[in-house]
Formats: sequence, C-alpha cells, structure tokens
Amino acid sequence: MSMMTIALLMFAGMLLLMAVRIPIAVAMFVAGALGYLAVSGPLPLLALLKGAAVGRLSVYDLTVVPLFLLMGQFATQGGLSRALFQAASSLVGHVRGGLAMASILAAGGFGAVCGSSVRTSATITQVAYPEMKRHGYSGRLSTAALATGGTMGILIPPSVPLVIYALLTEQNMAKLFAASLIPGLIAMFGYLGVVWLYCRLRPDLAPPAAAIGWRERRQALAKIWPIALIFLSVFGGIYGGVFTPTEGAAVGAVGTFVAGVAFGELRKREIARSFVGAAETSAMVFMIFMGADLMNAALALTRMPHELSEWIGQLGVSPVTIVACVMLLYILLGCVMDELSMLMLTIPVIFPTIMSLDLWGLGAEDKAIWFGVLVLMTVGIGLIAPPIGLNVCVVNGIVKDVPIVETYKGVLPFVLSDIVRLALTVMFPSIALVTVWWLF
Repeated sequence: MSMMTIALLMFAGMLLLMAVRIPIAVAMFVAGALGYLAVSGPLPLLALLKGAAVGRLSVYDLTVVPLFLLMGQFATQGGLSRALFQAASSLVGHVRGGLAMASILAAGGFGAVCGSSVRTSATITQVAYPEMKRHGYSGRLSTAALATGGTMGILIPPSVPLVIYALLTEQNMAKLFAASLIPGLIAMFGYLGVVWLYCRLRPDLAPPAAAIGWRERRQALAKIWPIALIFLSVFGGIYGGVFTPTEGAAVGAVGTFVAGVAFGELRKREIARSFVGAAETSAMVFMIFMGADLMNAALALTRMPHELSEWIGQLGVSPVTIVACVMLLYILLGCVMDELSMLMLTIPVIFPTIMSLDLWGLGAEDKAIWFGVLVLMTVGIGLIAPPIGLNVCVVNGIVKDVPIVETYKGVLPFVLSDIVRLALTVMFPSIALVTVWWLF
C-alpha cells in the first residue's frame, strides 16, 4: 500500500467516524494512530504517545487560549453585550434598519472582548432580537444580521482561531491581530451597507423607530467606556511592547471581570459559570490539539504535504487560482466542521503548499500573515453559508419563531459582501498587511 493511499484512508476514516457522531478529537486521534501504526509499526507509535500529551500541554504560548476564553466568558456572563447594543441603538436605531445595524455594531464591539463567533452570535441574539421583534422587524432580516454579525467575533482581535493559527504556523500573534483589524472593520461596514440596501429595496422589512434625545445617547454611550478601556489596554499594551499577547490576555480577563462586576451582572453564579465554561472549552481545544498532532504526525510520515506541494507546483496553474481553490475548500469544510478543528487539521497540510507559491512577491512572513487573515475570513463565510452554517443554527436555536430557511435567504446578501471582501483581500494583500507594516 502506497503512502498516499494510507494518507487518503486516514482522511476517509476520520470523516466516517465524524459521520457517526464520534467527537472530532477522537476521530482524528484514532485515524492518526492507525495511520502511524500502518507506516511505522507499534513501537514508534507508543514512543510518540508517551510524550505527546506532555509535549503539547507544556507549551507556554498555549496559555493564551484559556485566558482569552475566560475573557470571553466574563464578557458573555457580565452583561457587556446589553450595554453595547443599547449604545449602538441609541446612535442608529432611529433610521430604517437601524436596530439591525446596531446589532452588527454591538457584535463587532463584543467580538473585541470575546473572540468567539458562536458566542458572539448567541449573546447578541438574546439581547437584540426581542427589540427588533418588538419594533416589527422581519425575522429574515433580524436573524440574518445576528448570525452574520457574529462572524466578526473571530475576525476582530482577539480571535481564538487566529491564536491557533499563530501557534500552528509559528507566526507572531501580535502581527496577526494587527493584520485582521482592517478586514474586520471592512466586514462591519460591508454588513451595515447590506442592511442599508436591504431596507431601501424592502422597506417593509424594517420600520423606522423613534429617535431618542442626546441626553439618553450620552447615558448609553457612557456605559461602554469599560469595554473601550479593556480593548485599548490589551492591544495598546501588546503593540506598545508593555506585555506579551499571553500577558495581554490575562490583563483582558481581569479587566472584563472587573467590568462585569461593575455592571452588576457578574455575581457568584455567573463567575462559576464563566470558569466552568472556559475550562470545558479549553479542554475541548486541547483534546483537538492532541488528536490533530497525532494525525499530522502520521501525515508527515506519509510525506503527503510535501507530495501535495510538488503536485500542485506541476499543475501549471496560477498561484491565485490555487489560493481560490483553497478558499473554496474552507467554505465547504465550514459546512461540516467548526473553525478550530478545521484549522488544526488542514493548516499543517495546506500551509507548506501556500508558502511554496510566489504570491505578489510577498516575503515569507507577510505571506503567512496574509494567508492567516484569508483563512479566517473564509471560515467566517462557512459559518453562515447554507446548507448548515453553524452561526445560523445557533441563532435559530434561540429564535424559535423564524424558520431557518428564512434566515438562509437573509444571509445570502451578506455572503456576497463577504465574497467581495475576500476577493479584494486576495488581489490586494496590503488591505491586511498595511497595519502590520505600520506598527512593526
């Protein structure tokens, strides 16, 4: 049996285990162990397993993951989403479609202290959807805006998937955060533009609401200063060289904790939920890491990544076409896998191929950072695109009175906006890299 055949059988076995609802960490671990066994035999496999867990879990840089997750949990349990939505709705809620715009703005702000797409969608939905429903907004527009806005949770830093990408590719985490900032802002304004156009073409979907006075606006805006302070402290400290990203995550977790207590919503029960939720998610991430490590070690023995790079180099197609095919693959994978599993499984295989391409004359580091932002943007499309779209499922799991088909119809214009933004970033890498060049 050839090495390539073993590699393909490993992928097929993993997908089969996933299809019968085996957790993806276990599916990758079993497929990787069997593949490693087939290539090298039992003794090398046992030698690898002996130190694999210690080797993975003793990496200091991994501590940034539970710290950012704890920061997101404190933000979710501490009522920060409500303050953000009220502040955003005080500014734009009176225009047609303003509450949908406010939910997108609130999702962007919440993503800056959360780092999770699914958690951002779920949290903002619980705050914003009742208001949109009360003002007569259509279920299609409301749920589509909430599902789409949540994708900014993984694009606007801090981003847990971007942290994972940095660890897998050994890139500078602070530079990746900087590179994702402008694409994240473009995404936000693109979504606002979609809502504006939506409401011009279909005014019946979102009736205008009454404007509020400047006094109420100032009161609403005054409540979000702790969130702005947390963001500026964390990323100002990182880019100012005051502390490392890991230390910044710790500062952010403490700051979010204090803000949640100050809002009066982070009490004993919520604090306990935050620690338990962060521990559960961290355990899941580390289990996926160990499964992916074994899978990728087996793939390395089969030389699949190297042979894939050579095969692609002999195709005679342009590098941009190859990048486009990789982006399409990520969109398709996003229909059946969560973003963390997708990154851990595919990056060790695909990343060497991308790095071997001549793309716009970019250096190795710039190319790696640019590709990381592209992957993150593409994963976001997979989170809302039919036929599954994890964010859509989460929002519709909370909003019981809107058929999921209506939400899928609603997200299609947002997906088109994402595709345009992705194409622009592929053709003009400086969109992602200009912030890196400026700061570093």
